Amino acid sequence: MKQLFELFPIALFFIAYKFYDIYVATAVVMTATVIQVLYTWLRYRKVESMQWITLGLILVMGGATLYLQNEQFIKWKLSIIEWLFGLAFLGSQFIGKKPFIERIMSASISLPPLVWKRLNLLWGGFFLSVGFINLYVMYNFSTDDWVSFKTFGVPGLMFIFIVLQMIFLYKYIPETEK
Repeated sequence: MKQLFELFPIALFFIAYKFYDIYVATAVVMTATVIQVLYTWLRYRKVESMQWITLGLILVMGGATLYLQNEQFIKWKLSIIEWLFGLAFLGSQFIGKKPFIERIMSASISLPPLVWKRLNLLWGGFFLSVGFINLYVMYNFSTDDWVSFKTFGVPGLMFIFIVLQMIFLYKYIPETEK
């Protein structure tokens, strides 16, 4: 249920885009994300770090979208954000005691340090790759196709990546947990 709740702003973005335009859709996703975080705070009195980061990115980048009114900027944003995430993952290999993915997932699973590093590199590579795939889509397809890619393609790629990650991690799960 939590994952469906997290998709709420994205679904509203897509619907608003189909009925109006990219700028109305941007305002809708910004508003929906604020409502989502506010609801989470009121219900649980706690908001996860990733939700705060997402809210901040959506407000800053969405605000820039509405201010600049430039379609190319809108499309480039996805690549920039994906690349920033990729660089953050890759940079965490050298900054701090733990790679970023270990900081996120270590409460859920215990892995050897080398596996954490490999997993972190995979996540960094995934985000960098999605940024480049976005460039390909934005320069070779229509804006409608790009919006569909952003709304469904990127989450689909993420889903496939997570399934592959689970297959990779399966051998590291102790027999008692399987």
